[in-house]
Amino acid sequence: MTEENERLQEEIRHLPRSPGVYLFRDSSGRTIYVGKALDLKQRVRSYFQKPPFPSARLKALVSNIHSVSCIVTDSEGEAFILESNLIKEHAPRYNVQFKDDKNYPYLRLTAEETFPRLEVARRVDERRSRYFGPYSNAGSVRETLRLIKKLFPLRSCRQPLAPEGSGSRPCLNFQIGRCLAPCSGEISPEEYGRIVEQVSLFLEGRQTFLLQRIRDEMEDAAENLEYEKASRLRDQYFSLQKLMERQKVVSSDLEDRDAAALVPGSSGNMVVGVFRVRDGKLLGSEHFIPRETAGAGEGEIMKEFLRHYYEKACFVPGEVLLSHEPVEKELLEDWLGQKRGRKVRLKVPKRGEKKALLELSRKNALLSARQEKERRLQEENALEDLAALLGLPSVPRRIEGYDISHFGGAETVGSMVVFEDGAPRRELYRRFRVRGAGAADDYAALKEVLERRFRRKDLPLPPLILIDGGRGQLSAALSALQQCEAGRNRVYALALAKEREHLFLPGQGSPLVLPGFHPVLKLLQRVRDEAHRFALSHSRQRSTKSSFSSFLENTPGIGPKRRKVLLNHFESLENLKGASLEEIQTVSGMDARSAQNLFQRLHAGGENNK
Repeated sequence: MTEENERLQEEIRHLPRSPGVYLFRDSSGRTIYVGKALDLKQRVRSYFQKPPFPSARLKALVSNIHSVSCIVTDSEGEAFILESNLIKEHAPRYNVQFKDDKNYPYLRLTAEETFPRLEVARRVDERRSRYFGPYSNAGSVRETLRLIKKLFPLRSCRQPLAPEGSGSRPCLNFQIGRCLAPCSGEISPEEYGRIVEQVSLFLEGRQTFLLQRIRDEMEDAAENLEYEKASRLRDQYFSLQKLMERQKVVSSDLEDRDAAALVPGSSGNMVVGVFRVRDGKLLGSEHFIPRETAGAGEGEIMKEFLRHYYEKACFVPGEVLLSHEPVEKELLEDWLGQKRGRKVRLKVPKRGEKKALLELSRKNALLSARQEKERRLQEENALEDLAALLGLPSVPRRIEGYDISHFGGAETVGSMVVFEDGAPRRELYRRFRVRGAGAADDYAALKEVLERRFRRKDLPLPPLILIDGGRGQLSAALSALQQCEAGRNRVYALALAKEREHLFLPGQGSPLVLPGFHPVLKLLQRVRDEAHRFALSHSRQRSTKSSFSSFLENTPGIGPKRRKVLLNHFESLENLKGASLEEIQTVSGMDARSAQNLFQRLHAGGENNK
């Protein structure tokens, strides 16, 4: 037995025989696997039994284990939740993982506000908001948002809220019937609250119940001679009824259930397709693609999907139909039941209507998998064409894109985006605050950003970097690479200018002009545009936060601690102006007097507000 094996066996001997979570780390200290167990000592010891290993995945995992640590919990249920949190935190190489939650869009109902708004959110924060989702793509979220704005006149602006009956002028949304103007006091919080409840029912899939409620309210309004309100409710009723007529009935028992089917995707990946059925009607479908699934069993993948999907889901149905039975099914049912407040059944149907529903979900998942495979094939062909066009020795699997952004020479920032195998890896993006370059000196700023990036030893070298700009930006990039030992003669740089989509290559006097439909140009445009978007959003964010911070610094009663809390809570001066006095008072560290002073200064007008 080697010295390292002896050390590992000694660590295992000291593990407790208790429920908890164990973490395996490699020689560099990186967490490569997180698991849970009812008996930590027995479970960890099982990894080091004599071969043969049941899978190549397990063999590779065990060969890379350098150290073991554990966290003891009171129960297996607690360990289950802790395991999920640690997988998200460490993103271990050998755990089945889905895309991080912040990349999946949600719909957020800002319940902490007196007059809530509905907006798209990329992460679930600690506010008292209600979240609906997750959705697998932003397009379906925006389409849902557009539909809701047509059906329900929630406010979408952040104008300061005036007292009811103040007579202040409402915004354009009121004039076109898309808002009931709470900003000018045209509607009471109680009446607005009823509309918010309607939106919640709609997003939960309670459309039959919602339709009856709108009908009752419409009849009450007509009896009370509130004809304008009755007319609005009538239009809502018929629009919702028309929408429901287009929804397919897939279950005769009119129950709520989800159907999740696991199918093979491209390059050994798997795809999970989900159908959401409420009141027996099909409301929508999503598909999710896990990572790190090579060698993982269907039951393990299904378990991780259920844990990932329902952890932040706004609604858990009483029954979930599955194509494959997940490992630890009973533990999952208990966990889902706690989230729902009632019993939840996980079922693999064998025949009948439920089997037909699951088959429909499977067909849609296969279609999504086929589309994903075609997309990957197009990206692979584009990468091969790019390598041939530039004369690279191999296909550039990793491409980094860079851009510089500022507002009038102030708050200059740089962005680094990463594409691997033609797809963005947002968790690898980096932002740089430019310190040394002069105002509006994009060349010096780009040079500084690249020098700082290529001095870092912890990031892998990309075979190719793309600069947003023309010949001048490319020259600055080449100069920076020459001054960094890591990048010199090992990284190929090129630039893509927006105006005419000219491609500038090192040592070439004239730009390369590719046809607009060329796959290589399309790929490079995606990288360039993403770098530009990422830089611009960061620059705007810094500019917004700077003006917000300046306003708070000049507000009496707001010291450094309160300023920090307000900045983190509201994120922008516009958000703070749209907040009610009650919301400001609920912020940690704010007392009634300070909140009142801040609220009055926000809405005093004139120079104070600038």
